[in-house]
Amino acid sequence: MTAETGNYPSETRGTMSRFGVPNKIPASASSKAVWKAELKKGSSPETGSLTLTIKPPADAPIGEYKLSAKHKEEKQVLANLSVLFNPWCSDDWVFQPVDAQRQEYVMNEHGVIYRGNNSQISPCQWDFAQFEENMVKICLKILDLSVKYKRDPAGDVSARCNPIYVGRIITNMIHNESTFGVLEGNWSGNYRGGMNPAYWSNSYTILKQWYDTYYKTVKYGQCWVFASVMCSVMRLLGIPCRVVTNFESAHDTDSSLTIDTYFTDCGRAKPSGDSVWNFHVWVEAWMRRPDIANNGKYDGWQVLDPTPQEKSEGMFCCGPAPVAAILNGDTRLKYDVPFVFAEVNADCVSWLIKEDGSKMKLLSDTKKVGQCISTKAIGSNKRMDLTDAYKYREGSEKERAVFVYALSSLTNGAGEEENGHMRSTRRMGAVDDMKNDKPSAPPPQLHIQFEEDSRPVIGEDVKLKLVLSSDSTVTRLLSVNISVQAMRYTGHPAGNIQTEVTEQKLLPGEDLSIPILVPFLTYQKYMVQCRNMTFSTIITDLQNKENRYLAERHINLMDPPISINVTDEGRVNQPMTVEMVFMNPVEDTLRNCTLTVSGSGLTEETTIKLQDLQQGRRLRVQFTIVPYRSGERTLLLDFDCSLFRDIKKSCSICVQA
Repeated sequence: MTAETGNYPSETRGTMSRFGVPNKIPASASSKAVWKAELKKGSSPETGSLTLTIKPPADAPIGEYKLSAKHKEEKQVLANLSVLFNPWCSDDWVFQPVDAQRQEYVMNEHGVIYRGNNSQISPCQWDFAQFEENMVKICLKILDLSVKYKRDPAGDVSARCNPIYVGRIITNMIHNESTFGVLEGNWSGNYRGGMNPAYWSNSYTILKQWYDTYYKTVKYGQCWVFASVMCSVMRLLGIPCRVVTNFESAHDTDSSLTIDTYFTDCGRAKPSGDSVWNFHVWVEAWMRRPDIANNGKYDGWQVLDPTPQEKSEGMFCCGPAPVAAILNGDTRLKYDVPFVFAEVNADCVSWLIKEDGSKMKLLSDTKKVGQCISTKAIGSNKRMDLTDAYKYREGSEKERAVFVYALSSLTNGAGEEENGHMRSTRRMGAVDDMKNDKPSAPPPQLHIQFEEDSRPVIGEDVKLKLVLSSDSTVTRLLSVNISVQAMRYTGHPAGNIQTEVTEQKLLPGEDLSIPILVPFLTYQKYMVQCRNMTFSTIITDLQNKENRYLAERHINLMDPPISINVTDEGRVNQPMTVEMVFMNPVEDTLRNCTLTVSGSGLTEETTIKLQDLQQGRRLRVQFTIVPYRSGERTLLLDFDCSLFRDIKKSCSICVQA
């Protein structure tokens, strides 16, 4: 028998294997990935009836194989097989010893993606749908269209025995920086010609569209969409994988482990090369890392990030970076550990740009970045916090020691190294600067806090209070600049909503409360494509104008409520009635209303056009679904209109066989 994959099968590359029953064909010393066959009981060689167990080795490259048999001079193709990684096999580099984790991170088609900000974490249901029709062909085709395959087809197919290699290929192929990338990223707010990234609720719709249009990039995606689609592909290929959200996630463009933010006198943030995203989403994949340690020290969860941010080894991909290496600041290890370390550990420095162009340091914050690192818990929809796996407790001696060690490893390097260890030359003495760094502004004697009256909801006025207090024994005259900006979740301004400047007296021993009102009509146009506001204040002590203070508060607006009612019991191939109810909360007509329904095992994705919804009116929509697979399933709804984009709702349905 012969098993072969790729256009250039070779025994020495492991892409072809010859074996027999009985196995009288000795493999050559240079052969890799040798297959085996065993004769099962009940076979009758005399009559020509054989029952065989065919076993690919753990180091066989994944992919589509042709299996053929030769008896005497007669040769026949037996089957076309798809070989995947096997997390149940202890010899496979993706072996996951805990069955509950295999069930969650390989077999589960349902997930929860976390968005919002660290004080307002919003779960979003996602359908990975990795076992839908043609997913094996789709996922293997992604590998066949990579730049690595084009450059060296035989070498690329041979390397697919290695989940490290495959993971890097997929991070590059999920986005459109690759020629046939699955998704095009778009953070502009203008999504003409495609779909708002917030529209998507499942991976299969995206992957099927890409495949059915002969690999035309799907428009559009952002970080959580990239990560969710990658998770589906990895699970289908047999690599245990989960989606992870890092809140207050740093994007360090110069590998300095410092994020610099600049403000004007009125408190508005200015665009900067560095940024802190409200949240950023990547995946973790489970695999061994014998390429960097033989003792298993860096085995286990690895960060892989398909969002195109910085290049690694000349192309946009990121990881796999061992979580254990990030925890301990091992920034000289591959792949892309410095970049991921900065995402969860970078220090933040805020600067005031004065009218004459000079800058003054307002605040140095070592604790802001890397908060509430989250993923779905095993066996439930609860949130599991992974922060302690990535970093030691903020403010502890161990956390600062790791930061110094990580920065020292980068600073002592000579620049770009092989395998994506480092990205740029750092300035010498950076560690000493970090140790000796002192704010140029005096230590704050003014305590500033933004307080919410209630959780803000899109369609309602947003109300906050700015509360000031001081331990001063004298009255302080203050100039208070309050700025409200619409912010993309990437930390970049999307527009200035309003600015307010007042002079206030802060009496000794008393709190000063300043109400802030942002009417819906004022912020409405910014929030159609955006859910985030940043309230910032620059306060100047008018008795000593060199004393300036900064405070910020990020607000993530909640969606108006939607309800789902399921009236029937779920059974395979039996119709079910579902009802959606939504009330218009604003004094305006909602136009271009649509409802998109999806859910693997329940229904193909369908979009229903709805009538315009007058102010204060309730919309009630009934529709029918016909489940086609049994088990615990998730129905996903997306309501979209002229003022509220892509409001999500989901419910679980237990489908009986």
